[in-house]
Amino acid sequence: MIYTLTVNPALDYTMEIHGLTRGAVNRAQTARITPGGKGINVSIVLKNLEIENRILGFIAGFTGLEIENSLNSLGHSSDFVKLSKGLTRVNVKLLDNDTTDLNAPGPEIDSAALNELYAKLDRLQDGDILVLSGAVPSSLPDYSYALIMERLAGKKVRICVDASGSQLLKSLPCHPFLIKPNIDELNGLFSINISNRAEVIKYALKLKEMGAENVLVSLGAEGAVLAGSDGHIYEAFAPSGIPMSTVGAGDSMIAGFLYGYLKASDSEKLSEGLRFGIGAGSATVFSNHLACKDDILALANRTKVSMAQ
Repeated sequence: MIYTLTVNPALDYTMEIHGLTRGAVNRAQTARITPGGKGINVSIVLKNLEIENRILGFIAGFTGLEIENSLNSLGHSSDFVKLSKGLTRVNVKLLDNDTTDLNAPGPEIDSAALNELYAKLDRLQDGDILVLSGAVPSSLPDYSYALIMERLAGKKVRICVDASGSQLLKSLPCHPFLIKPNIDELNGLFSINISNRAEVIKYALKLKEMGAENVLVSLGAEGAVLAGSDGHIYEAFAPSGIPMSTVGAGDSMIAGFLYGYLKASDSEKLSEGLRFGIGAGSATVFSNHLACKDDILALANRTKVSMAQ
C-alpha cells in the first residue's frame, strides 16, 4: 500500500483571472474549490493512474470535513485524524500569466492528535510506501518527518520526502528512499545559485552523500535530473506544450515516479520512474487540473531518458 501524509491540508480555492490588478476589484473567469495539500495531490494523481493508496493527515472543523467528504465522493481512501479545535485552512490560488498562492496558517496539532497519527503509522507493513509531503504547521518541530522516519526505522517502509529547508535536511540521516527538491529548493538548501546541469548533478550527489537514496531534482521546463541509488545519473527534458498552471506539478511528478518505478522491471525502475515522473508533472502543467492517466502516458511516451554517467 502507498500512504500519503499531508500534515497541513487545505481547501484550495482556485480562480482564473485575466489581468490581475492589485488594489482593485478583480473578477474571476473561473473558480473551483478542491481538496488540496501536497500529499493529497500525490494521492489524486496516483488514483488517476489506478494505483491504490490511502490518505493520512489532520483535518479540523467544517473545512476539514469538506475535504474528507470531497475525497470520499471521488472514491479515495482516507484515514484522517480529526482535531478538536480550529479549522483546516483555505488557500487561494490566482491564475493569471503565472500562479499566485495565498496560503493560510494551519490549526494547532496537540500531542494527543500526534499520538493518534503515530498509532495509524504503526500499522504500516514491510513493503509499504509512505510519502511525506509539504510543510508542517508551526505547532510541530522542524524535525517532524525525521521523527516519523525514526519511528518506522524497524520496518521495511520506503519513505519519500518532499519538503524544503530544515525539514528535509533533518530527514536525510534517516535515509529516505526518495527526495524531490526543485531547483529553487536546491539553491536554498546550499545557499547557492545553480546555473547549469553539472551543478544540479553536483548538489544532487551531495544530498545522496548526506543520506538520501534517490534524489529527483525537478527543473521545470528543463525536465529533471535523478541521482539514483544504483550510482547512475539519469536526466530527461520535459516535452513541449503550452503551460497552464504549475499547481501540483511537483506532486504529480512524485506520483508518476512511483507509478513508473513500481510498474517497471528491476533494471528499468529508476529510468521509468523519471520518465513517468516527467510525464505526470508535464501533464499537470499543461492543464488546469491534476494530471489524468491518458495525458501522463502520452507525455511519458514523448520523454526520453538518458544516462549522464
